[in-house]
Amino acid sequence: MRVDPATPGALPSRARVVDIARAAGVSTATVDRVLNKRAGVRDATIQRVMRAAGELDYLPGQLLYSALAPKPLRLSVLLPAGTNRFIRMLGDMVSYSEEHWAPFNVRCRAEFIESFNPHELAAALQRHGKRSDGIAMMALEHPAVREAVTELAAQGVPVITLISDLSNSPRAAYIGLDNRAAGRTAGYLIGRFIGVRSAKVALIAGSLSYRAHEEREAGFLHVIEEMFSHLSVVGLREGHDDAEQNYRQTRALLDQHPELCGIYNIGGASDGVARALKEAGRDQKVAFIGHGLTPDTRALLVDGSLDAVITQSPYATLMSCVRIFTNLRDGREAMSGVENTRSQVIFRENLP
Repeated sequence: MRVDPATPGALPSRARVVDIARAAGVSTATVDRVLNKRAGVRDATIQRVMRAAGELDYLPGQLLYSALAPKPLRLSVLLPAGTNRFIRMLGDMVSYSEEHWAPFNVRCRAEFIESFNPHELAAALQRHGKRSDGIAMMALEHPAVREAVTELAAQGVPVITLISDLSNSPRAAYIGLDNRAAGRTAGYLIGRFIGVRSAKVALIAGSLSYRAHEEREAGFLHVIEEMFSHLSVVGLREGHDDAEQNYRQTRALLDQHPELCGIYNIGGASDGVARALKEAGRDQKVAFIGHGLTPDTRALLVDGSLDAVITQSPYATLMSCVRIFTNLRDGREAMSGVENTRSQVIFRENLP
């Protein structure tokens, strides 16, 4: 409140716009625009006016606090559309976990874009870069995507890669499994499940345009060659994380190799593989390893058609993203306080 010195003992009178303008060093028109939340005033000026209004007791404390609080970080999460239920679950969690991000003063939104299309991903990065303070994405290994990330970094918009990384790029961080180790784990499990007999095994990937899938394949092949040389890998099929395509690819593998003893589904949509195995009466005979614990893979573990799932926590993945972006906002190292992504191997007997 303001006291008029010309009238000793008078009750305090409320500060006027002119008093706020004088204290903030701006015009009364600027004060009017700020107090009425009109556009056209710089953030630094808004802060100065609001602080002056608070010091003169023109505004209630709570209103002043709200006005001085920094704007929430606007974060975008770009994920491939399709039938990969783990990815869909990750995207859905962005929306319904909004209250978990509130203490970090961030707002997250997810967008599903055309799968396996690097040009669409690059366009989405450029589009969201104009209205976001940070972007997390499942990267495709392609020059167009790499160039979009480079442009965003130059503009001060950090990009985090999720699940699949992007080589030779200025991305701020990667959150996901050690995918080579995941592939080695799958190879080790299949080798131990099959035992010492000579046998054929196969791989189904979403797409090798994902660095994650390429690294999982490399890890799998390396451990088979290193430890299970009696096993023969009969080829790699791409199913684009689509249940129907995975079904057709598995049927083709079984027709071509009736004695097939193991399948590693590097990507998602394991339900398509399981359906083909069940139709052929091979679901309890072929060792089958997949990725991503979801309601459908849980059911496949329970009925025995899927032997093991290599997975990571979708909630922990998103929380790590939020922490990284807030670290960058607050001037800390990107990975400060962020734990490495933990890989879990889930069997029917240890289902959480």
